[in-house]
Amino acid sequence: MTLDHETRQHLERCRSSLPSSAPQAPVVFGFDGVVDRVRTVVAERTGPEQFERMTSLEEFGSRITDSAALDASCSIEWFERGTRPGGHVSHLGRAFERLGATPTLVGTFGEPPVEAFREEYDRARLVSIGEPSTTDAIEFDDGKVMLSDSGRLSTLDWGTLREAVGLEDLAEHVDRSAAMGTGYWSTVPRLPTIWRGLADDLWPVLSDPPRAVLVDPGDVRRLGDDRRSGLDELSALDRAVPVTVSANRPECDELAAMCGIADPLASLSSLAGELHERLGVSRFVGHSVSTATVATADGTASVSVPRCPDPVLTTSAGDHFNAGLLLAHRCDVRGGAALVVANALAGWFVRTGRPPTYDELREFVDEYDEQFEGESESKSIDPSDG
Repeated sequence: MTLDHETRQHLERCRSSLPSSAPQAPVVFGFDGVVDRVRTVVAERTGPEQFERMTSLEEFGSRITDSAALDASCSIEWFERGTRPGGHVSHLGRAFERLGATPTLVGTFGEPPVEAFREEYDRARLVSIGEPSTTDAIEFDDGKVMLSDSGRLSTLDWGTLREAVGLEDLAEHVDRSAAMGTGYWSTVPRLPTIWRGLADDLWPVLSDPPRAVLVDPGDVRRLGDDRRSGLDELSALDRAVPVTVSANRPECDELAAMCGIADPLASLSSLAGELHERLGVSRFVGHSVSTATVATADGTASVSVPRCPDPVLTTSAGDHFNAGLLLAHRCDVRGGAALVVANALAGWFVRTGRPPTYDELREFVDEYDEQFEGESESKSIDPSDG
């Protein structure tokens, strides 16, 4: 398969726009902090040390529904492949450290920060606001199941954030940063109060505020019936600083329902354009298994997503996509070319299980079109898989 014309145009613009070295401007992320436990499910044991792993969400679901049909308990064996810091803050912080930056991370890391966070970062500045939550990420070839204990995140709001950090100290952590990321709304239900606080209280006291804020809503299906009111705070924040909302296709569909957009079968491009208008933000990015689209006041741009034949790790691929968006902003790469950077960063991650260095990212961009060769035999990996 060869690249479509629009993707090739954006790829060429990306290659010509990316600087030879990564910019060193600081970045800041808030406000979660999670310990991720990556799990694999046993389908069938073939010996004391041997087993067949469960590969699909359908098989996992059938195991549960078959037990329910029999009115019986369901017993499923799993094992832990690894434990690491997770969540929006941890994943983007890790990605930017690998790119050579020194990020500031404001989140629930423990007081003092627990060992998992202390050992993860070499340069990042950790500002803890409470104890971490936990997530069991059960991975399959076609997706994953996330079982989360949100802990303090369920009640975190602007008032408790100010109480934990203090407005003056928070301003010190945020000021002079090139960009800021916030997420996930789905695990921090009162995150809209923080967006409003940033706009009304924090931005006015900053001398050199971030020039962009990225918002990752996460799986907003988890939010309550009053979630629509939170969308108004996005436009309030956008009046203080340009906001980018980045969401995968299911999240786009749910945001569309929240906004009263009636056509669930709309293309990602048209849906992104509608959400950009309804949310009142400067930029809306939607990404699916095959396409990434950005909508701004200048219109929409789309880029095809290269597929991965044998993913090493998919959990947090969406966060790495978002790291690519913010990196593109720091490099002054805009429009469809920014989507190439985002796809490249996520693409490297799912193929290797780690974020790329800046040189490795540029290498992936240089070979971007080659990733489409033999694509019909490859498995689709969604870079929005957060």
